[in-house]
Amino acid sequence: MKECNQEKLALTCTCTYEVCHRKGKCCECVAYHRRRNEVPGCFFPPSVERTYDRSYRRFIQACQER
Repeated sequence: MKECNQEKLALTCTCTYEVCHRKGKCCECVAYHRRRNEVPGCFFPPSVERTYDRSYRRFIQACQER
């Protein structure tokens, strides 16, 4: 498996929580949110991502709204 290009990923990461130290570290981000029973922000449309509601419930709602 290729190594992760964290610098490039940090530039394209759609998460608006700028102080997050996991920005661009997708594996860490997914693991973090999974432990918290959440979905990472990059799975949400921008309008929902900005609310910081990462719950499964909100993810399902966002998918149904599309």
